[in-house]
Amino acid sequence: MATARDVDVPSLVSAAREGNPRAVARLISLVEDAHPALREVMAALAPATGRAHVVGLTGAPGVGKSTTTNALVAAYRARGQRVGVLAVDPSSPFSGGALLGDRIRMSEHAADPEVFIRSMASRGHLGGLSWAAPQALRVLDAAGCDVVLLETVGVGQSEVEVARAADTTVVLVAPGMGDGIQAAKAGILEVADVLAVNKADRADAARTTRDLRHMVAMAERDEQGWRTPVVRMVATSGEGVTDLVEAVDEHRVALGPEGLRARRRRRAAGEVEALALEALRARVAALPGEHRLDALAAEVVDGRTDPWAAADRLVAELG
Repeated sequence: MATARDVDVPSLVSAAREGNPRAVARLISLVEDAHPALREVMAALAPATGRAHVVGLTGAPGVGKSTTTNALVAAYRARGQRVGVLAVDPSSPFSGGALLGDRIRMSEHAADPEVFIRSMASRGHLGGLSWAAPQALRVLDAAGCDVVLLETVGVGQSEVEVARAADTTVVLVAPGMGDGIQAAKAGILEVADVLAVNKADRADAARTTRDLRHMVAMAERDEQGWRTPVVRMVATSGEGVTDLVEAVDEHRVALGPEGLRARRRRRAAGEVEALALEALRARVAALPGEHRLDALAAEVVDGRTDPWAAADRLVAELG
């Protein structure tokens, strides 16, 4: 069994903060494995975080998220910025690993030392994000990335959790895939800071764009007065990618320092809550005898107690 002593945390963190790709990859592996050294790693990285702007890319399968991510990497690198990519893929039913590996479509950036690309398995998490994604984002942030692109699994109505993990959320829509009305039904328009109609060279792209702009016009502005822009693009050719980058920039300016801090505070609150709940689940699983969850459940089924009383006993034991 791995122990915290298996890892030279200070050296590894120091190398990652200098942008060493191997060190960054090793730290993300520790995150995925829930390594015992992870607490020490996160404590060491904390002072170096908060610089990167996290851009979430979401949308239904087939809208071109990976192609758009690839185009955005090229655009940000043209600015001289260091870019991190965290692509959350469907889990393999056999290994639990990410099916798409290191993203063949991003291979042109693989040799660039200023680009970190990592695929993570969603491990069945319905929101499209791996449970480890927030910690992996912290690693990429501490590694000096100016921008981190968070690309998530397209799973329709569950694809809203990305908004909690990103500073700016880009929702991709493609013509001919149920158009913007279906996107509205899926609820993902509610989390969009920027809407991008990809594959805008298709004949029905104008209608999709018009429908989305109409829906946006009817929605209220957010607390910063931001109204979601709708940009058109063709990620495969790069057409409109500059417009998307500019829209993300404008959203960051609109957020301002206080708006950005508020988003990150909500993100941190969710992360802390998730870790606390995970710790509680581990404690519940370790309870002995009659206090075990399955024993309490048996009492409820047998009518010897009710769920509320059983829950009170469980909480009292944990307290």
